[in-house]
Amino acid sequence: MPLKNIVSLVFVVLMLATWTLSGAASSTSDRKLYKWVDEQGVTHYGDHVPPEYASQEQHIVNSQGVETDHIDAQKTADQLAAEEQKRQDAETRANRDKNLLNTYVSVSEIERLRDQRLELLADQIKVTGQFLEILNGRLKKLQLASMRFKPYSGDPNAPPMSDQLAEDLVHVGNDIRTQEENLREKRNEESTMTKQFDSDIARFKELRVSH
Repeated sequence: MPLKNIVSLVFVVLMLATWTLSGAASSTSDRKLYKWVDEQGVTHYGDHVPPEYASQEQHIVNSQGVETDHIDAQKTADQLAAEEQKRQDAETRANRDKNLLNTYVSVSEIERLRDQRLELLADQIKVTGQFLEILNGRLKKLQLASMRFKPYSGDPNAPPMSDQLAEDLVHVGNDIRTQEENLREKRNEESTMTKQFDSDIARFKELRVSH
C-alpha cells in the first residue's frame, strides 16, 4: 500500500478512536467525519473538506466509521444543461401523452383527423402546382416575346426591350420562385404531418394498453 494511503488510514483510525473515547463523556451522534479523494487518488478524512476539494464527491461517516450521508460532486454547466434538457423532454412527453388521452377516444378518430388534414394539404399542393404551371406558361410567352428585342434578338436592328416587358419578366420569375418555395414547404409539411400522426397513433395504442 502507498505511504500516502497508509498515513491517511492511520489518521482516520486515530480520529475514530478519539471519537470513541470521547463518546463516554458526550454524545457523538452529531459529530461528522468527511471523506474525500485528492487529485492523486489518495483518500483523506477530516472534520472539514479543504476548499480546493469542496466541489468533489464527499462521504460523511460517523464515529463508528459508517457512512451516514453522501454529497454528490458539483455538476458542470454542461451536465446541468443536459439534465435540464432531459427534464424538459420528459415533461414534453408527459404533456403529449396527456393530450392524446384527453383528445382522442380511438385510433380511428386519429386516423380520421389525419386524413382530413392531409387531404387539405393535398388540395393546397394541387392548387400551388396548377398556379406554377400557369406562371411557367406565362414566363415562356414573355421569354418568346423578348427574343424580338435587344439584347436577346440576333437582329442588330432589333428595338430595345420595353420597360414593361422587362418588369413582367422579373415579376413572373419572382412569382415562380415564391410558389416553388411554397410547394416545397407544403410537401415538407405533408411529410412531417404524416410522420407525426403515425407516431401519435403508435403512442396512443401503447397508452391504451397501459391504461
